Amino acid sequence: MSTLTHLRDQGGVHMVDVSQKSPTERKAVSEGVVHLGEEAFRALVEDRVKKGDVLHTAQLAGIMGAKETARLIPLCHSIALDAVDLTFQPMENTYSIKIQCTVCSCDRTGVEMEALTAVSVAALTIYDMCKSISKAIRITDIRLISKDGGQHGRYCASDTQSSS
Repeated sequence: MSTLTHLRDQGGVHMVDVSQKSPTERKAVSEGVVHLGEEAFRALVEDRVKKGDVLHTAQLAGIMGAKETARLIPLCHSIALDAVDLTFQPMENTYSIKIQCTVCSCDRTGVEMEALTAVSVAALTIYDMCKSISKAIRITDIRLISKDGGQHGRYCASDTQSSS
């Protein structure tokens, strides 16, 4: 038997059967950073981006991304989302925006992919809306911060990383 749940012993992939699992409360938090550079950062925080309100648009895009995760990631299960919340923190010292997303559900499988997809789509939306100001925008550090629920219980990135 393969130790990777999506791989068949004889090769190929399959969607894991979660039908025998009981629904439980699940929560995942993810984050990412969009490095804009000074000109694009100033335009964003001063609401001078010609395409409109960047952060509210990115917030809506992130929520929509979370809801569409099963359509985008081939082996993800479609799950009922109870809450999706995205926040944005402008970081003046690095001319960047930190995005954080929290997703909650009561279902048979976790919401990590939904949280990561939401951050990714929100970051891409910021890029799209600011690319006329700078093509040097970078999206970095998209990662899972924490998750609760399910058979693997709690995970917290700060518990597994040394402080540097």
